[in-house]
Amino acid sequence: MKRYVLIRILSLIPLWLGISVLAFALSNLAPGDPATVIAHRLSDAPPSEEQIAAIRREYHLDEPLPVRYAWWLASAMRGDLGISHRTKAPVFNELAAHFPATLQIACIALIIALVVALPLGVLAAVRRGSWFDHAARVGALLGASLPSYWLGYLLILVFSLALGWLPVAGREGAGSAALPALTLGLGTAATLARLTRSSLLEVLGEDFIRTARAKGLGEWAVVYRHALKSALIPVLTATGIAFGHLLGGAVIVEEIFAWPGVGHLLMNSIYDRDYPVIQGFVLFMGTALVLINLVVDVSYGLLDPRIRMSDR
Repeated sequence: MKRYVLIRILSLIPLWLGISVLAFALSNLAPGDPATVIAHRLSDAPPSEEQIAAIRREYHLDEPLPVRYAWWLASAMRGDLGISHRTKAPVFNELAAHFPATLQIACIALIIALVVALPLGVLAAVRRGSWFDHAARVGALLGASLPSYWLGYLLILVFSLALGWLPVAGREGAGSAALPALTLGLGTAATLARLTRSSLLEVLGEDFIRTARAKGLGEWAVVYRHALKSALIPVLTATGIAFGHLLGGAVIVEEIFAWPGVGHLLMNSIYDRDYPVIQGFVLFMGTALVLINLVVDVSYGLLDPRIRMSDR
């Protein structure tokens, strides 16, 4: 198992370097001169060429791209993602200040998705071909097809404007996270429910399941003691990917509900062409995705004994 974990960690290093190259390239390929944008932000009057040249030297914008990338990567590995052009604060501090809000709704959304998806997928697989199975499949298809912005506005109309149960926007009060978490969680639940059903149906057709039934075990004992553990491996993979998407893909939902997360910070940075924050966001969320994938890969050994045996 230790060898397996070490191999997975080493295999993720090139992936992280690729994410850093992507983060650096995105901001440098964007139209406009960052030095000119910074100079206009620092002064109300039109900046001179000398001021723009001084800003280029200060931010290393006059150096070749490979040198700038090496300088930026070395600083990023020390936790220094640069200084925000908009707020003059360290980018890492800006991301760290907004990340707990995004993590809050992402965790709640993932809990909602698992609570809805796992029972729904298991029951649909056990009762294959029944009315419940057909209803669950249609509901999962609709849930996966609904855009998050449309679902968010629908939840606002129902629970905020019509019923008055939950606040429309902001992060004040215990119920403020309910609507953005529901918006993110219901779509994720639909995808996980379909995957749980198909994975469990595949496992239920294996030979060891027929052997367990031949021993006289009840249907639910066969499902929960033998089949479900093997069926959860692809579901675990999809859950890790979904959690990464919830962290990095909540930009639209945070804008709809005025949620002060990293997605909201990213949108403001894009509007102001705050390139260090955009770079830091891509690298920060990419690192989070890499760590999530590592945790998922290590969890395989807990669910599938064959991985532990292969290490031996």
